[in-house]
Amino acid sequence: MNLEAAAEYHARHKPQALLVLQNGKPVFEAYEGGFSTEKPHALYSGTKSFWGIAALTAQREGLLSLDEPVANTFPAWQAEAWKASVTLRQLLQLIAGVPFGGLGAAVPLYEKALQTDLKSKPGTVFTYGGIPLQIFGAVFTEKLKPLRLTPHEYLHARVLDPNGIAVTSWRTLKDGTHPLPTGAFLTARAWAGYGEFVRVRASEYAECFTGSAVNPHYGLCWWLAPPRAPADLFYASGSGGQAMYVSPSEGAVAVRFGNGGSYNHEGFLRRLFVE
Repeated sequence: MNLEAAAEYHARHKPQALLVLQNGKPVFEAYEGGFSTEKPHALYSGTKSFWGIAALTAQREGLLSLDEPVANTFPAWQAEAWKASVTLRQLLQLIAGVPFGGLGAAVPLYEKALQTDLKSKPGTVFTYGGIPLQIFGAVFTEKLKPLRLTPHEYLHARVLDPNGIAVTSWRTLKDGTHPLPTGAFLTARAWAGYGEFVRVRASEYAECFTGSAVNPHYGLCWWLAPPRAPADLFYASGSGGQAMYVSPSEGAVAVRFGNGGSYNHEGFLRRLFVE
């Protein structure tokens, strides 16, 4: 890895934090703009990276199947042909036909998300947005009722807490629930700890890092390697230049916090792994 080139690129694009791990050990760490090891940052859509992992964990426990229709849980979806065919996997791959929306402050409550009309036939179009994650959250909530857990409580109990990954806070919606597509606040070290957890178990969660036929560059809530990056690289991306990059073959995890600007994932990765 070319840490000097990557750090120089990061520093030119409204930097706030950069932390790079090699085989679990920090090899570079820097903070600016009022950030420090203790100060959490909003992940924005980087929050999505938790839910493919949580879904596969739940599938292993027999709580759900990624290929089951939403209509199995919410029979009202059986009344429309397109909705009747939507699976949980398609929601997490963002190919369920759900229109753009549900980003930023516009994340709908579960009930409203379930009422969303589909814009395209499921399995034909990739559309980035937060509404599919809220629909998945509605289903997941029902699946978890026998355990008396919410989706976020399940994530903590099965993934985060046992591995010492601390979420400083979650955004709360007006009904008291937490959104799935956004809303997590973590320190750089905590998010890197999550990346290291996933890196070590990448083969266990391989379905997360396999793209769909519609978009081979997006798996289950993770973006996949852009050109010139290590082929096995996957990453989480949030508004304003937030990113976590994971490459099992390189033993690498990199977390980057920023304050907007023209930061570009490919530009950073080209410098970190190629130059």
